[in-house]
Amino acid sequence: MKYIDTHHHLWDLNAVSYPWLEAKGVTRFFGDPAPIQRNYLIDEFSAEAAPFGFVGSVHVQVGAADAWEEAKWVQVVADANPDWPMAQVVFCDLTRPDLADQLDRFQTLSTVRGVRQIVGRAPGEDAQTGTNELAQSDAFLEGLKAVGERGLTFDLQLIPELMPAIAEVLQQVPQTRIALCHAGSPHDRSPEGLREYAQALRSLSQLPQVYCKLSGLGMFDHNWSAQSIRPIVDICLDQFGAERCMFGSNFPVDKLYSSYEKLVQSYFRIVPDGMQRSVFADTGRAFYRLVE
Repeated sequence: MKYIDTHHHLWDLNAVSYPWLEAKGVTRFFGDPAPIQRNYLIDEFSAEAAPFGFVGSVHVQVGAADAWEEAKWVQVVADANPDWPMAQVVFCDLTRPDLADQLDRFQTLSTVRGVRQIVGRAPGEDAQTGTNELAQSDAFLEGLKAVGERGLTFDLQLIPELMPAIAEVLQQVPQTRIALCHAGSPHDRSPEGLREYAQALRSLSQLPQVYCKLSGLGMFDHNWSAQSIRPIVDICLDQFGAERCMFGSNFPVDKLYSSYEKLVQSYFRIVPDGMQRSVFADTGRAFYRLVE
């Protein structure tokens, strides 16, 4: 079977600036980024993924100083590596008054399939960035409508506490397909935290245009194991079904906590055999219109 990794990042620090990655001595919600403060290029990523059946992927924006420069660079990488089909999700501020012009420009790149604007990362950082306020933004709602009208998808990153409010927003944009990044970032892994997460997640999973990425689960559990993440994966598969779930490695960020082999083999053990074709291949390939 030919698999698709629907969430990873690449960066060349000589080509594009990433302020968060270049900052020294700053610990982030996902840990100390020092080990990944170096170039992470397509050759390294594909060499890690290909041995386990992966043949293509989706690059997701990762906080570049200039989103257009990042998108152009990803396009160049994709064009130079036709044997590794790669789509991309770009950053765009959906509240900008010139949103239409911004989207016009991004859509000149053949790899662009969607947009991401982070609503929530982690409670501590969110209190500083103020991005949670997007849930109450009329401009953000209108931006989501514009994205869907263009046939683009939206990658939604947020925390469970924001799910009910965002679900009310998404009910108003049924034509915009949504990919929930990192299974909705369940940061409280206690039994009570997981119960609250499952309840909040249902507000999103009941919306048919919302899909779920099984990705990034190491960011809030650096010593994770297949056993520790199984309850989260099970909740997602139960609520969304395999036809709306897709695997993403979140490399190289999750490379801080494990090898690609450990990550993939753990998911292979957790996801039932009858669901694997959808989760590792068909769902992501269709959602991002990835042509091989």
